[in-house]
Amino acid sequence: MVISAADVNKLRKQTGAGIMDCKKALEETQGDFEAAIDFLRKKGAKVAANRQDRDAKEGVVLSKINDAHNLAVVISINCETDFVAKNQDFIHFAESVAQIALQHKTQTVDTLKQTAYDDKLSVSDKFMEQVGKIGEKIDIGYLELVEGEKVVSYIHPGNRLAVAIGFNKIVADDVSKNIAMQAAAMAPVSIDKEDVDPNVITRELDIARETTRAEGKSEEMVEKIAQGKLNKFYKESTLLNQEYFIDSKVTVRQYLQSVDKDLTVKAYKRCALA
Repeated sequence: MVISAADVNKLRKQTGAGIMDCKKALEETQGDFEAAIDFLRKKGAKVAANRQDRDAKEGVVLSKINDAHNLAVVISINCETDFVAKNQDFIHFAESVAQIALQHKTQTVDTLKQTAYDDKLSVSDKFMEQVGKIGEKIDIGYLELVEGEKVVSYIHPGNRLAVAIGFNKIVADDVSKNIAMQAAAMAPVSIDKEDVDPNVITRELDIARETTRAEGKSEEMVEKIAQGKLNKFYKESTLLNQEYFIDSKVTVRQYLQSVDKDLTVKAYKRCALA
């Protein structure tokens, strides 16, 4: 059958696929639009399968907050090239996926992929469709929820870094924004020293011991110095114990307590592309 330019354009607008891909899809399916969409999705699936060994290290990192400002999602939608990451259509796609994750309070990547994207496609199906359109491997690289009495987020210009902070009490916007910027800039590994991954602590102590032994210190001194270096690590790498970036004379904990003696951070997530 003859495929009209109007039909090709209609399918192109509906799917975002290339003109020649849309024409071939309609030809293969005898002009059946639904079947043509499936044809293009299958092509996308084939592209995805052929690109599983490719690295998707670029992308878009976002944080979205609900209207009540008590829940946020931090998510990265990854791709292979910076060129795609900066494309407005790709950014809009990432924003739509982030909104779905926030709306459904989705906690895992697998659950998000199974969630409906619209009345026809799941999020996973939409990813396959985008792979067919873009020609690159794309995936969800990071997904975390943050809850609190007050939640604030910060997205660094360029969409390569995003932070969400949850507080235990309602707090002024300027205070919450400053703490989010602190976390974005200083990259703490956790909120407080009690939250640090035990494997990280073990690694820090092992490194401190080895470097101290290499300096010829006695075993008694090795352990004392290692503990001292671990305390320094806590001060530099846990949010509440870091020097407050606006006033280095106080820690973040001390700054928050100066605002409200009971104010603290109860949740924190940070995602950044390398």
